[in-house]
Amino acid sequence: MLLFGTTKGFVIPQQKNILSSRILQSSQQPEEPPTLEKKEQKDDTTTLLVKDNEHHHNQLASHQEPSNNNNNEEEEKEVEGLPWWWEYIWDLDAMKPSGKTTGAVSFGDSANVFRTNIEQIYGGYDSLDNCPMAEGALDDLADGTMFIGLQQYKNTFGSPYKLCFGPKSFLVISDPMQFKHILRDANACYDKGVLAEILKPIMGKGLIPADPETWKVRRRQIAPAFHKAWLNHMVGLFGYCNRPLLQKLKAASESSSRKVEMEERFCSVALDIIGKSIFNYDFGSVTSESPVIKAVYNTLVEAEHRSMTPAPYWDLPFANELVPRLRKFNDDIGLLNSVLDELIQKAKETRTVEDIEELEQRNYDQVKDPSLLRFMVDMKGADMDNKQLRDDLMTMLIAGHETTAAVLTWALYELVRNPECMKKAQEEVDRVLGGSDRAPTLKDVQEMEYIRLCCAESLRLYPEPPLLIRRCRTPNDLPKQCGSSLKEGIEDSPNPHVIRGMDIFLATYNIHRDERFWPNANAFDPDRFLRPYKNPEVPEWKGYDPDRWRSSAQILYPNEGSADFAYLPFGAGARKCVGDNFAMLEATVSLAMVLRDFDFEFDLSKKTTDMDHDGPTFSLDHPVGMRTGATIHTRYGLHMLINERKQQHATTTNNNDINNKEETITQ
Repeated sequence: MLLFGTTKGFVIPQQKNILSSRILQSSQQPEEPPTLEKKEQKDDTTTLLVKDNEHHHNQLASHQEPSNNNNNEEEEKEVEGLPWWWEYIWDLDAMKPSGKTTGAVSFGDSANVFRTNIEQIYGGYDSLDNCPMAEGALDDLADGTMFIGLQQYKNTFGSPYKLCFGPKSFLVISDPMQFKHILRDANACYDKGVLAEILKPIMGKGLIPADPETWKVRRRQIAPAFHKAWLNHMVGLFGYCNRPLLQKLKAASESSSRKVEMEERFCSVALDIIGKSIFNYDFGSVTSESPVIKAVYNTLVEAEHRSMTPAPYWDLPFANELVPRLRKFNDDIGLLNSVLDELIQKAKETRTVEDIEELEQRNYDQVKDPSLLRFMVDMKGADMDNKQLRDDLMTMLIAGHETTAAVLTWALYELVRNPECMKKAQEEVDRVLGGSDRAPTLKDVQEMEYIRLCCAESLRLYPEPPLLIRRCRTPNDLPKQCGSSLKEGIEDSPNPHVIRGMDIFLATYNIHRDERFWPNANAFDPDRFLRPYKNPEVPEWKGYDPDRWRSSAQILYPNEGSADFAYLPFGAGARKCVGDNFAMLEATVSLAMVLRDFDFEFDLSKKTTDMDHDGPTFSLDHPVGMRTGATIHTRYGLHMLINERKQQHATTTNNNDINNKEETITQ
């Protein structure tokens, strides 16, 4: 029999009638499956059929087909979906679950997830997770726009629902209370799963993909490096690294075409900033190109490619020798590793061991090498293993560079689409910087609240990344979807259950554009973060309260706490991004300097779709296109026409001090 039909990796059941937990329109009357007890959940538009979980476990334990007490011939046909050899496969030792409820997930645990899905879809068994199986057209899951397709499925199936991709399956979570449970309350029950497998050849055991045990050790060593004195110095470095960008943009504004592709420009300046701040290396990517820069970008492309590839063909025997793109990738990784090894060795040879308190009290304006690598090497008791340091640096290089570039790209895009927002942003920059050409200071960044909110709103509309990935290590129940307590019959239904080995997509894009939490959710409105909001239709959600972040001078942006997990610009919980303030400072300084000096308009000669630039931004027909790997990029580039703003740059009393500070960075 045919077990699978696939379209670009998505499993489509081929049986005419499938006994799986699914959502049916309320007008439909589902056929009664053989002896499968069901409980009915009703809401305004759908009926969710959830079968008895205990009965399913009994079926799996006995390896028997579901019984047919009704002797109904039509129902008999429905459960004749598994081949005769099916149960023998699961007697093989390699296919058996580990039997553990904690620790790393084994192959057998993952295979058990696959087994339960197939038995649910084709064999008529009950769902172990009490979640509907998404079915429908697959076009929206292909071509680098999976997050849009997942949003459309959420609108039909709620949260969570289940997707199958070949042998893999994912629970897709789109609810803030379920986010809070996975990322904070039950964080120890999950690891990075598929993400760690994808990133292992690139980042090894760096902070993002690390297993929980490694992460605990590395977090304790890396987090102290992002202290206040260092961040204050980094603001000056951000200004220094943006100077070449402004010079390039000035040249473009004086050219006859006035054309510039801003996404590429933002990627370049973000790479230069990461190079200088993390390991004191000058990429100079704004003004030049080198084999190292090419290797960085090729590695980014490969990371995105792997994130969108269902089967890890790169793990196959001899694949790395035979597949051209893998040979190129290995060459690029080899070059980057050699550069990082040289920088690590140089830092170790000039090591000055100090306690964390002493490191935090350094005068970073006078330090020759103020990089994060320097801090990590000099810290007393630091792990000096070259490979671990290299994994940490590679992780920060990849993650820190892409995210900020994407934030700046989409912030500028939305500001040009919304002239009233652009006017307000430029007025704030002019007021705070006083018409001077100096780089912003930390105090300036704190005063430029609207610019920071533009970056925050960019992260709401285009979260980086749009999906977080987890894998369950310890079985646990999820809270029910927000608002379900007000719906008839829902209180009696079982909670969603996550089995060991199940992979999870946490769809931040879905939550960030959910009208229940963000009115007029698809509009660019930075001022929304100044207005409190609570929705009585979702009483489980505490609402958004700006005072939860604005009352503290140490918090630069609205965070997950202020929105009760309906907004996660840098993740949440124990594994929240350690460089969140670094990224917000970098984005604010870069955006402020660009907006102070230049005006922008869309280059209509580069228009590649039928949609106007002021059209909707939440569909596959996005005006500049969207594609995603690690972050959301434009599909066609951010092509602009640029004009230099005609204003007098007044010389201020602080100019010399700031310029002197920038000079120390170059030494």
